[in-house]
Amino acid sequence: MDLAYKVTKRGGTTTSSGLSHPATNMTVQHVNLVTEERTIKGSYLGSCIPERDIPHYIEMYKRGALPVDKLICEKIPLDDINAAFDHLAEGHTVRQVITF
Repeated sequence: MDLAYKVTKRGGTTTSSGLSHPATNMTVQHVNLVTEERTIKGSYLGSCIPERDIPHYIEMYKRGALPVDKLICEKIPLDDINAAFDHLAEGHTVRQVITF
């Protein structure tokens, strides 16, 4: 986050969309925050409101406007769940689908 904030231009917004370790802190010079009119915001789960957004996403998917299938890196059977976690930890894959 420190680097993301440092490279944010004047008037820009730095958004954190992932959770870090609870002890992780961010250092911000207050004078820069104010004089450069920057914004820092958090986004939990993409700031999704499920009851509003999921029906919209489903409709987009049905129209072909949201190619979710292209985002899947790997399909893994449930019996191989431990290997799936290993692949994530090793950085070999990003998005997996566990099949039953």
